[in-house]
Order: sequence, then structure tokens, then C-alpha cells
Amino acid sequence: MKQLRMAFDHVGIPTDEPQAGESWVEFSSVWVTNPRAHPQRIEYIRPKVRPDVPRDQEGLWKLWNWPHLAFRVDDLQQALRGEQLILGPFNPGGFGEVAFILKHGLVIEYMQYDDLTHWFGQPNPPGWQPEPLQ
Repeated sequence: MKQLRMAFDHVGIPTDEPQAGESWVEFSSVWVTNPRAHPQRIEYIRPKVRPDVPRDQEGLWKLWNWPHLAFRVDDLQQALRGEQLILGPFNPGGFGEVAFILKHGLVIEYMQYDDLTHWFGQPNPPGWQPEPLQ
């Protein structure tokens, strides 16, 4: 099996406050901001209605209430093998597939991009460059 290549993409932070430049994600009924437009690569996630998830459903509860770390990967299916899947895989915005897992008590998002030229139809900010896959 080939070695999975990955790179840091963003930090996602749940919020209940509307943010400038939000895009709608139909699959998960949330608005998200473009982490490529934030100097620290932060994505704000605002649910239409915050799900009432019991705390004992650790992965889903953390997904809606705690930040997540997102990594770009070259093979999403390989990245998900043996992991505790929380949500996905799904295509949130026409640029590739994503999935969320629970690992080491943290929510991790793996993203396999088909197209790095935009984020939910928005062009990348001037000078934005993806981290190289390692």
C-alpha cells in the first residue's frame, strides 16, 4: 500500500454568529467561511440549527461543539481506513470530497480536493498557496 500524503489545510471553529463571506453547505446545513482568506487559516462553521447531540455521542457532539483540524490528503479512502468515521464522505462545494473522523479525542477532517482553484465558487485570495503534500 502506498504511503498516504497529507498537508495542513485549516482549523474549523463552530460559531452561532453570522460571518462575512459565508458559503452554504447543503449536505450538512451549515454556512462556512473561506479559511484561505483568513491569515491563520480559520474556517468558521455556523449551523442553520445546531443539532442537539447527546454528550455520550462523543464524535458528533465534538463535531458540533469543538474546533476541528483539517488536512488535505491525496487518497481519502486510504485516510479513512480503520478510523472512527463521524460524518461523510461528501462533496460540500464542488471541489472534492471530505470526511470527519474522531482520532485521539479530536475531530479531524480529511479533504481530497479535485480542484484547488476555488472555495465554494470563490476564487482564492491573491497569493494563497496550498501547503505541499508530505
